[in-house]
Amino acid sequence: MKETALQCLIFLISLLSITTSQVHLTVSPNSSQFFQRDSVSLSCEDEDRPDGWTVRRNTSTETRAQCGKVWGEAVNTSCKISLIFSFHSGSYWCESSDGSISSSIINLTVTGGSVILQSPVLPVMEGDDVTLTCKTKTATSNLPADFYKDGSFIRTEPAGHMTIHHVSRSDEGRYKCNMSGHGESPSSWISVTGKPSRATPTASSTPGSNTSTPPSGSSLLLFVFPPLCAVVLLVLLVLLVRRCVHGKLEAHCAEAAEENVHGDIEYSNLRILPHHQQPNRLSRESDPATLYSTVRTDGVTYGQIVIRSGRTREVHPHPDAVYSKLK
Repeated sequence: MKETALQCLIFLISLLSITTSQVHLTVSPNSSQFFQRDSVSLSCEDEDRPDGWTVRRNTSTETRAQCGKVWGEAVNTSCKISLIFSFHSGSYWCESSDGSISSSIINLTVTGGSVILQSPVLPVMEGDDVTLTCKTKTATSNLPADFYKDGSFIRTEPAGHMTIHHVSRSDEGRYKCNMSGHGESPSSWISVTGKPSRATPTASSTPGSNTSTPPSGSSLLLFVFPPLCAVVLLVLLVLLVRRCVHGKLEAHCAEAAEENVHGDIEYSNLRILPHHQQPNRLSRESDPATLYSTVRTDGVTYGQIVIRSGRTREVHPHPDAVYSKLK
C-alpha cells in the first residue's frame, strides 16, 4: 500500500509540473528567416525552471538532434549557431533533460537567395501590432517591396516594411515579399493567439476606431485551464495523503483490537454423552427427575446432563394438607 501511494504521489507531482511549466524558445535576432552565414542564438526561457533544458531540432537529415552534440554550441539553456546554412532549416524546440516536457515548435528557414522576410517567430497576440520587413542581402538601404498573403497581393510598401495594426485571427496566414530586381523571399507562417485578459474592453484612443475585440472562448480556455488543472491535482494530492493516513490508523486499531480480544477470551468445552451412557453410580437412581452433572477443574470444564424418562409418582395425601387442582 505504501509503494502504491508513493507512485501515485510521484505521478501527480509530474502531472502538476507538466501543467504549470510554460517554457518558450526564443530566437535572436527575432526572425524566422535567415541568410546563409548569419549567426543565430536560441534560448529556452522558463521562470519556474531556469535550468535543465536543451534545444533539439528536426531537419531533412536529422531527428531530435541535440544542440552541442551534432550541431551548435550549447551554453547552459542556450544554443548558438555561429554560421548558419541551408541544411540548418527545420523545426526547433526546447526539451527537459528527461524528455517529459517540451515547448512549442518553431520553424527556421535559411535561404541561399538574396531576399528574406523578417517576421516574428512566436505567435502574435491578438490586438497587437506586427511589422513585416522585406530585407535584401546586398542593399544597404530599405527598398520598395510588394507583400503577399497566401499567394494574394496585399500592397506595395515604399520603405520595404509593412505593419498590420490590431491583428486578429483573420490575419493568420503565409506571408512573403518581393523586391524588384532582387528576388522573392521564402514564405513564413504567422500565427495569432488570443490575449488572456479579464479587463472590460475600453474604447481605442484612435479617432474612428472600434472598441477592442473581447477575448475569444479558446483564449479564455487557455488562460483558465492550467490553473484549474493545478488546483484539481493539489486537491487529489491532499485526498490521497489523508486516505493513506486514515488507512494506517485503521490498521493500527484493528491490530490493537485483535490483541485485546485474544487476551480476554476464555474457552470452555461442553460434552453431551448419548442417552445409553447414563451413570449408574449415584445413590438416587430410583428418582425419575434426577439431574446429574459432572464438573472438572483441570483447565477444561465438561458438563454431563442425564434426563430420565418421566414416570408418574404416586402421591399419598397428607391428612392435614389441603389440595387444589390447577389447569
